Order: sequence, then C-alpha cells, then structure tokens
Amino acid sequence: MRAEKQYLDLFDGHGETVCRHAPEPMNRLRQQALEHFRQSGFPSLKDERYRHTDVAKAFAPDYGLNLNRLSIPVTPDDVFRCDVPHLSTSLYFVVNDLVDARRPSASGALSRQGVYAGGMNEFAQRHPEVARRYYGRAADMAQDAVAALNTLLAQDAFVLYVPRGVRVERPVQLVNIFRSEVDLMANRRILVILEADAAAELLVCDHSIDPARFLGTQVVEIFAEENAVFDYYDLEESSIQTTRFSSVYVEQGASSNVLVNGITLNNGLTRNNYTLRLLGEHAQATLCGLAIQDRHQQVDTSSLITHAVPRCTSNELFKNVLNDRATGIFRGRIYVAPGAEKTQAFQTNRNLSASREARMYSQPQLEIYADDVKCSHGMTTGQLDEQALFYMQTRGLSYADARLMLSVAFVSEVLEQVRLEALKDRLIRLVEKRFRGELARCGECKACN
Repeated sequence: MRAEKQYLDLFDGHGETVCRHAPEPMNRLRQQALEHFRQSGFPSLKDERYRHTDVAKAFAPDYGLNLNRLSIPVTPDDVFRCDVPHLSTSLYFVVNDLVDARRPSASGALSRQGVYAGGMNEFAQRHPEVARRYYGRAADMAQDAVAALNTLLAQDAFVLYVPRGVRVERPVQLVNIFRSEVDLMANRRILVILEADAAAELLVCDHSIDPARFLGTQVVEIFAEENAVFDYYDLEESSIQTTRFSSVYVEQGASSNVLVNGITLNNGLTRNNYTLRLLGEHAQATLCGLAIQDRHQQVDTSSLITHAVPRCTSNELFKNVLNDRATGIFRGRIYVAPGAEKTQAFQTNRNLSASREARMYSQPQLEIYADDVKCSHGMTTGQLDEQALFYMQTRGLSYADARLMLSVAFVSEVLEQVRLEALKDRLIRLVEKRFRGELARCGECKACN
C-alpha cells in the first residue's frame, strides 16, 4: 500500500483545503470515496483487468497538486488556435484541473437556450438539485480505484447540461491543457446531462505544453435520457511524459443514441475504461476508438457494455496501430442481462503491428443470459499486406507513401464513425501527419509547438 499511502496521507493532512475550494455536490461524496480507496487500493497485476498495466507504479512518484487553486501562468487563448475548417464550436478550457471561467462569449448563446456549460461551482449554485442527483451517480468507485481517488481529490468539474427538448446547434469543445514547470498531477471531471429529447456534441482535446511529467485522472459521466442524442469525441494529443487514466461512464434511457469515440494520436501511458449501460428499450450505443503508438507508448483499453433491457443495440470497434516497442491492450466485454431479449450487440478489435518488438494483447468477451439475441465478437492482429504494398509501388508510389495509404485505410473505419464532417476531415489530416512521424498538431495550436 505504499503508493496508496501518500494519497491517504495527503487527504488526511489537506482534506479541509480540498473541500474548501469545491462545491457541496462534490464534497458530499469524499468520505465514501475515501472508504472505497482505502479498502481496495490500486489494482495489482494479478487483477485480470490490469494484467499489463502497473497502476501502483504509475501513481508511485511524488507528483505535485494544486490544491490551493493557485493561478497558472497561461492564458488559454494565447496558446491555443484551432483552425479546424468549417467547424464552429463553443470553446472552453481546463488548465490542469481548473475550469477557466473567462469565457462569457461562449456561454452567452448557450445560456439563452437554457444550456449550461462551465464549471461545477456555478452549476451547483444554479441547479443544486440536478448537480446532487447526477454527480457521482454513474462512477463505480467500488470497482474502479482510480475513479475513487479522482472523486476524493477533484475540486472542479466541467459540466454540460442540456434541458429537455433543446438541440445545441454548435458543438461544444473542451481543451484540456497540462501546464507546469514541475511534475504535476491533475484530477479532472466531466459531467454531461442531456434531458429527454435533447441533443449535443462534445469534443475534448488533451494537450501537454511543458516537458514536465504529468499524471492525469479523468472521470466522465454521461447521462442521456429518453430520446436524447449525444456525441462524445476524446482526442488525446499529449506527450510521451504524460500518463492518463480515464474512466467514461454512460447511462442511456429509452430510444437514446450515444456515440463515444476515443482517439489517441500521441501519449505516454494511457488507460481508458469505458462503461456503458443501456437502461431503456431501443437505446443505441456506438463505442469506438483508435490508437497510433510507437516508441514505448502504451494504450490500455477496457470496456463493459451492459444490455439491461430488451431491444437495444450496441456496436463496438477498436483499432490499434503499433510500431517500435509500443504496447496495446484491449479487453472488451458485452453483458446481456436475463430478460434482455432482441438485443443486438457487435464487438470488433483489429490491430496492425509494424514491428516485431511491438506487443498487442486482446481479450474480447461475450456474456449472454438471454435467448433471442444477435451478438458477435472478433479480433485480428496482423501486418500490412506485402502484396498490396508491392502492387502500389508498381503503380508509381514510393514504399513510404504506400505504407501511409494502407495505414490510413486501416483506421478509416473508426474515423468514418465521426458524425461531424468537418471534424472527420481534420482527423484524417492529423492521422496522416502522425503516420508520417510528425507530432500531430491541431491547426495552429501553439500548445503543441
């Protein structure tokens, strides 16, 4: 329990400071989070879900935390310029784990529709009952020690609240910026609430500015009530010095439609947990993602999709492209509960290895307790087709260009799931740059320079 002890001691000595800078809906769960974290501790390599990711080792270093909410010397508008063509967004920033509150222009149009986008402090004042009802409801602290630690230490959250019947026309874009001159830990939180018949899109981009080591925990809770439609895009473009543990929880009501698409273009160590629960009939869920890895990068993906009621549909697709000594892990599980008849659930994991030293571990799973269902799962890992490479070279392409075209074609199935055309076009360009060995940059974003 050595890695856990420093965090338990931290909260024991500074818990009052943590709570003083956070709203009541977040503080009310801290004691419960503390008990879960103290009891379970970080999962070991003996845990089937974490066989290839040493969580305790990742959290063992002595990272700094900004518990007193000191001002960070960075103005987001000065370091971030996004030229995604034809994509107009309502733009927000989180610096480390503090929501930047200096964006009244972005909030004005949304607030006129009754939509709230911004920090948890203000949201808890405007909608105290809604904040209490939803915050922490989906996150399973008993099964996820990192989610418990996040709940214990998080002091702010980005909230997107869309009331009944409102369709948000412009996508909301949240830019997470790691900024510090010393090694730093940040605990980020995102809460998305779509009431019945609401619709919205959220794009989250992760960037690391400085060469310091960063450790990020992130818990995302998404609630899509009856007939709600929501797209969640998570684009990770951090640094080799960044470690991120992210847990995404989704609860869907009847006839809701949710798309979750996670793309890692640059990172150090990433663990993504996805937990989707289809709780209303005719709900539809699409869960997909891709990771492009080289050097010693690692992306560990774990998913659980629960079909709790009849007549729901889920489609899951994850792809990994690995080079050098990179490591990819996929562990996906589909659970069809008793009585969940007429379920349709499909899971696919495809991987491309460009190096003999790269490693890919895959474990697709189906657990079905209903009879009248259509479910499938499959996994493939291979290399680029040498015959296709030879054929393309005979048609005048260089070997490098042929590899690039085949690699982009391999991941295109995931990019095709993006329902924002302008974002899809930009992602294709970023993916091409990544395969060329360039650091993917979001337009003229100075944060990546």
